[in-house]
Amino acid sequence: MARRFGGKYSPTPQAPAGDTPPPRHPFHGKAPSRAGGRANVAFFVPLVLLPRAFTSDPTGLALALSAFGALILAAWLTREGLRAEDAWHARKIARRPAIPRKIFGSVLTGLGLFLAGFSPDGSLLPPLIYAVLGAGLHSLSFGLDPLTDKGMEGVDTFQQDRVARVIDEAEKHLAAMQQAIRRAGDRALEARVDRFQGTVREMFRTVEEDPRDLTAARKYLVVYLLGARDATIKFADFYGRTRDGAARRDYQTLLDDLEANFSARTRALLLDDRADLDVEIEVLRERLQREGVRPDPAAPITGE
Repeated sequence: MARRFGGKYSPTPQAPAGDTPPPRHPFHGKAPSRAGGRANVAFFVPLVLLPRAFTSDPTGLALALSAFGALILAAWLTREGLRAEDAWHARKIARRPAIPRKIFGSVLTGLGLFLAGFSPDGSLLPPLIYAVLGAGLHSLSFGLDPLTDKGMEGVDTFQQDRVARVIDEAEKHLAAMQQAIRRAGDRALEARVDRFQGTVREMFRTVEEDPRDLTAARKYLVVYLLGARDATIKFADFYGRTRDGAARRDYQTLLDDLEANFSARTRALLLDDRADLDVEIEVLRERLQREGVRPDPAAPITGE
């Protein structure tokens, strides 16, 4: 019987045998960060004030350095605000940032431009114009911070706080892994660790969307990640000195095993969520039937 060809580089590659999911693309689940480009350029713009500061009288020196500090702080707050907004958009359930960093960045930009244009012997109108235009253009360029919570309707805030604390600690473990593997000086291993972290963060998102999953996932988010962090630190120190190929293969095998276990647990959590959905649908249909509403008999009872 004829069989359609499909290979690794085919437009419609065949699925691998068994239940093993196909390998993810290195950029799966990632989006370009907006905390760069214009935000980083904003760090260089205030540098034009330094020559002026050190060629002015004491009053001009104080004003120019104050303007420089305000603009640098505004650039830093803007970049951090963009990162916080990216994290807010990446999650289905998220609280608004505790500090509106981009708004503060706009205010500090206006203040910095006011100080840069202010002269003790001059009029206040020009620096005020600079301040208003600068703050307004900053807000138009970078936007405002998210000012509302997202997807928090009906969410137990106490349970959500517990999840947030566990995930914050897990993110520290992932950051320590990334820093350690960079010391090994192996770009392929850095990419491998980054792929593993993407799998772990999928579990983060799953638990955030349903905090009841925290009990089942706690062992993975606390114990397994702590062990992965310690193993990565020891491997990076050893491999950086010896370049031992056997140790590299053992470490890659460890990452493969960990990633497979995290993926399996995440799929199990999603199946539990599906089971909960099926129960809700069945209960609702039974209530409708008791009230005399007859659903379509051809429709499946459990949403299959």
